[in-house]
Amino acid sequence: MNQDSSITPKEPINYFGLTIPFLDYIGVVPEFAEGGKSRISLDLRPELENSFQVAHGGLIMTLLDFAMAAAVRSSMNHPLGAITIDMTISFLRPSVGKITVEGSTLKPGKTINYCEAVVLNEAGEITAKSSGSFLLRR
Repeated sequence: MNQDSSITPKEPINYFGLTIPFLDYIGVVPEFAEGGKSRISLDLRPELENSFQVAHGGLIMTLLDFAMAAAVRSSMNHPLGAITIDMTISFLRPSVGKITVEGSTLKPGKTINYCEAVVLNEAGEITAKSSGSFLLRR
C-alpha cells in the first residue's frame, strides 16, 4: 500500500499529552483540552468522505470519541488515555469543509465519567452529537 506522505506528519502530534498515530494520519488538529472541555478540528479531504462526498460516519464517530475522551482527561488532569465504555451518536446533517468538534465532561467520577460532544460545520451548525461514558486508564 502506498502511503501519501503529504497527510502523514514527520513528527507525531501531541494530542494533549498523548501520541495517537491514527489521529495524525487523518489530520486531526488538537486545539485545547482544559477544565473538562476540549476542541479539535479537521479539514475534510476527499479520502475521508463517503459515496455522497460528505464526511464518512466512521470519521465523525472517531472525532466525537476523541473529543469526549480528551475532555474527561482534562477534567481529572489525567496523563493516560481514556477507554470508551459506550457511545451513542445522532447524525443531524452532512458534515463538509472544516469540521470542529467540542467535547465536555458532564459528570466526572472515580470510575465512570460521562461526556458529550458536538460536531460543528463552518457555519456553526451542529451536524452530529454524541454522549458516552469513559473509564480512565490506570
